[in-house]
Amino acid sequence: MTNKGAREEILRLFRQREEEFVSGEELSQSLGVSRTAVWKQIKLLRDLGYVIEAVPSRGYRLATAPDTLIPAEIQSGLGTRLIGREVVYFEETDSTNVRAHELGESAAPDGTVVIAEHQVAGKGRRGRQWVSPPGVNLYTSVLLRPDIFPRFATQLTFVSAVAVARAIEDVTDLKPRVKWPNDILIGGKKTAGLLNEMSAETESINYVILGIGVNLNMSSGQFPSDLRYPATSVALEQGAPVSRLDFARALLRRLDHYYLLFLEQGFSQVISDWENLCDLMGMTVEVDCQDRIIRGRAEGIDEDGALLLRLPDGMRERVLAGDVRPV
Repeated sequence: MTNKGAREEILRLFRQREEEFVSGEELSQSLGVSRTAVWKQIKLLRDLGYVIEAVPSRGYRLATAPDTLIPAEIQSGLGTRLIGREVVYFEETDSTNVRAHELGESAAPDGTVVIAEHQVAGKGRRGRQWVSPPGVNLYTSVLLRPDIFPRFATQLTFVSAVAVARAIEDVTDLKPRVKWPNDILIGGKKTAGLLNEMSAETESINYVILGIGVNLNMSSGQFPSDLRYPATSVALEQGAPVSRLDFARALLRRLDHYYLLFLEQGFSQVISDWENLCDLMGMTVEVDCQDRIIRGRAEGIDEDGALLLRLPDGMRERVLAGDVRPV
């Protein structure tokens, strides 16, 4: 067993026996290693910030845990039906979407989650970089294998947007809003972004990746000075840090709920929730489509995820991509 696997097994046993001591002998047998090897793993966990009590003749007990995102912690009490049954963790990687693509090409199951403490090449929309400092935010990608036609894959962007907004509500008193096509705002400032990618054939999907980055505990000094859109973090908006572990669990539970709702009942309930979270519906907006700017009244979203605009001449236009802002 690897060091990583041994640490996660020890944490799993601690979580199963909350507040109780676990003997060194039991840990040794469960891991299939010597008592000395168990002690080394306990030391490694302590080095990661875990406070573990050791009492002769009784064993070890987990007293307090740091705000880490390792699989054993995320899956403890998670209770989802699909999302997060498998969690792949990286202390550092280039991009969780890249790692999820690799898993998608293998036999990784529907609902596999990739999480990283730090991304050195986080991916944003239109080839932009998603700034990803270590230890403060949530960077995750979820691998899905939905039995839907490729044209409907864009609907999953709205699944992830609603899930992120509701998860923020679950762990704070904040009121996040969504902005078409894939941003989550707090107080009008961007706090999360989504980047969904797909591998598909003409009539079927191999897999879809929901890439999600949420600014949880970033300080104002950690944001780049050249951002195109005002940005913030949950901590800045509520005036206190948020537990990344609590948020990760809340997000996976919300994703599980909305993804299964989408598969079982279709897009209508998801888009209804999304529109309830969007302040731009009914407002006059401008959409920057790079080659032109379109102005009109936002009237809703169609089944392809296109923004429906009522133009000044009364015609309706479907906008498939662009940056939207109120006028």
